[in-house]
Amino acid sequence: MARQGKRIVVALGGNAIKQADEEGTTVEQFKNCEATTKLLAKMVEQMNPEDRLVITHGNGPQAGNLLVQQDAGKDKVPPQDMDVVGAMTQGQISFMLQQTLENYLRELGINIPVCGVFNRVQVSRDDPEFEGENASKPVGNFLTKEEADQLKQEHPEYIVKKVKPKGERCWRRVVPSPDPIANVEAEAIKRMVDEGIIVIASGGGGIPVTLDEDGHYRGVEAVIDKDLAGEKLAEVVSADIFLILTDVEKVKLNFGKPNEEEIDRMTLDEAKEYLDEGHFLPGSMEPKVRACIRFLEWGGEKAVITSLDKVVEALEGKAGTEIIKD
Repeated sequence: MARQGKRIVVALGGNAIKQADEEGTTVEQFKNCEATTKLLAKMVEQMNPEDRLVITHGNGPQAGNLLVQQDAGKDKVPPQDMDVVGAMTQGQISFMLQQTLENYLRELGINIPVCGVFNRVQVSRDDPEFEGENASKPVGNFLTKEEADQLKQEHPEYIVKKVKPKGERCWRRVVPSPDPIANVEAEAIKRMVDEGIIVIASGGGGIPVTLDEDGHYRGVEAVIDKDLAGEKLAEVVSADIFLILTDVEKVKLNFGKPNEEEIDRMTLDEAKEYLDEGHFLPGSMEPKVRACIRFLEWGGEKAVITSLDKVVEALEGKAGTEIIKD
């Protein structure tokens, strides 16, 4: 029997949980989650009973703050590895989103369970990101040159790079950001989605693990891009629509230049062409467009990139940048 309803995966950006000008207190993050899930609840209210919603999210600010806390307390309590930090922040954010979304759904009289999944994502130890100085994902605070040198002296195993061309604080620790291969909890997630549960999964790109020759999964020091991991999640649940929410309403060509241009719609071939031409900023819009391309190549119906406040309009085709096959 043909499946009824649409399956939608929503990838939340960092501004959905912590604004750039905030310290990141619990109160601030809950307030942001409430604003985010209030919009998601409105989206659920407009969905058909057969439709399914899956949510994923980033964890950059939370993981960065936790790393700073661990470094400050390292003389009293041993710091945890990056995979464990990923698990800790995944639990924190999932809890905040789950609780606030359930509260708003209850206000609307919608009785749909919401469940966060402790979620690992498999990567390869042979990924180029693990080789030499290839690591590309900044974590933790921006540092001065002196602070960067001190960090490297205290932790010779760390990779520290200059990530901004100008300014006093332009150095950061970087860790590998390997390509996601598979979602380890795929079967559990599929079953929950089939049952109509709103699932929160693959938070922060998922907890990075490798599958070693002995058949055991093991955590690795890495951070997976949350949009690329979100695309794998979309494949897992056989999503029709992949919706990436960020801090801009539409994708732009020639970003930051006098001839900057917003795009309402791109075909798959056009998206590939623009990506090859270097229109999208690495570590920002580039992985988002790349994730959309992968989703459509896999067989997805439509991908949309837009701002959080336009989520309802985007599903109606009234906002954002749509990427379609042709």
